[in-house]
Order: sequence, then C-alpha cells, then structure tokens
Amino acid sequence: MTDSTALYDIPGPHARRRHLLYGLASTVVILALAGWILYLLFDNDQFTSIKWSPFLYKGIQELLLEGLGNTLKAFAYASVLSLALGAVLATGRLSDHRVLRWISTLLVEFFRAMPVLVMIFFIFVALKVQALPALVAGLTLYNGSVLAEVFRTGIHAVARGQGEAAYALGMRKTQVMTYVLVPQAVRAMLPAIISQLVVALKDTSLGFLITYEEFLHAGKLIASNLDYDLPFIPVVLVISPIYIGMCMLLSWFATWVARRERRSPKTKAVDVDPAEPETLLPGPQ
Repeated sequence: MTDSTALYDIPGPHARRRHLLYGLASTVVILALAGWILYLLFDNDQFTSIKWSPFLYKGIQELLLEGLGNTLKAFAYASVLSLALGAVLATGRLSDHRVLRWISTLLVEFFRAMPVLVMIFFIFVALKVQALPALVAGLTLYNGSVLAEVFRTGIHAVARGQGEAAYALGMRKTQVMTYVLVPQAVRAMLPAIISQLVVALKDTSLGFLITYEEFLHAGKLIASNLDYDLPFIPVVLVISPIYIGMCMLLSWFATWVARRERRSPKTKAVDVDPAEPETLLPGPQ
C-alpha cells in the first residue's frame, strides 16, 4: 500500500489552527451574504402574503406541475437520444474506416461548437418543427456530440493491454468493445455522463423561448400575467430549488450507480497473491 501522505506534509498545530480560522471566516462571510440577501428581499416586500398567495390556487399549482412534467418529458427524450447519438458518433470516431471516422469527427466538432440555442431556433423556425421536437432535437445534437467525446475518451482511458490481451485470445473488435473495454470504461465515464445530463436538464429551460410550456415557461406566465404586483422573486424562489433538487438527484443517482458497480462481483477486482518464484515453471526442482 502507498502512503496517502507521501505527496504532502501532515499539517501541524499552527496549520490546523489556521485552517480552522479560514473555515470560520468563510462560514461567517457566507452567512453574512445570505443574511444580506434576505434583508434585501424583506426590505423589498418580497415575502408579503400578496406575492405568495397565487401559489395557493389550484390552477397555479396545476400549471407548475404541468410545466414540470413537460420539462421532465423533454429531458427524458433528450437524455436517451443523446446517449444513443453519442454512442453512434463515438463508434464512428473509433472506427477503422477512415471515411466513417472523418464524417463522425466532422459531425461531433460541428454540433459541439454550435450554440444549442441557435440549433433549437433553427430547427423551430427554419424547419417548421413543433416546439417539443425542436427542443429535443437541439439538445440531442449538442449533448450527443459532447457525450461522443466522453465515450471515446473513456474507451481510450482503458489500459491498452486489456484490448491487446482480448485480441490475442481471438476476440473480434465488436466483442472486445462490448465485453472488455466498455464495461471498464463506464465507471470512469459515469461522472462526466451525469454531468452532461445535468447540463441537458438545465438547458430544457430554453424551451420557453420557443413557447414550449415547460417549467420555466409556467413560472414566467405566473410572474407576468397575474395582478399580484408581479411576484417575480417568489416564482424564482419556488422554481430554482426544484431545478437544483433535480440536478442533485441526478448526482446522487450517479454516486449510487458507481457504488453499486464497485460492489458488483462482475466488476470487482480480484487480488491474486504473487506466486513464489520456484512455482512459476514446471519441472523438476
């Protein structure tokens, strides 16, 4: 076993006191900032009952729930299609056929460089596509191209000897990818995949720009169309924690899957005791 302290010095008493002081100072600054923001909200009458009363109406609650459902529907379609497109483009970039590899590279670089909002607007306005398919298509093209690079990098991160050993056993390239490289690369790719899916979830809010009735669009309707002195800040305080909670739920799911993979007997590494020198070769001693 390697010593975990080999690359740095163990902090002494003075360093520990200094770190404690830094931590306390940071906590005080954060609490002061939060208190200042709350003071401004109270001072601007953002917590008065008249601005929060719209959320007590059943119609407003149903509007928010419908918008949340539309957001989750767009995210579900975009995430599945992005993973599929990313796998296809990554396979093309890893192909031995030069033409297929060049085409896949061109598509990945083009869609990854294009702003996702530009693609959504182009599909919605120029191609006359409905709001939901336009939003899903734009998210799929962008996130799929990014995930293609994640997949390709994850495959290349696996030790070369793993693939060479599989080829030496007579396995075909498809079998090497399916049974050797991909299962090992998934665990390394999982954090980046979940991170990109979080980006896709947040980017569903761009749907309100093309009149797709998602969660942010529902909040905009509440804030702009009700005669309650424009309850914009209460709408933000309601919608933002839900977006943050969904992103945190995705991160928790990624952590759970990673731990499950590490405990799985199919992926758990097996420690083998090194053989004694005299037992390496058969024959008389």
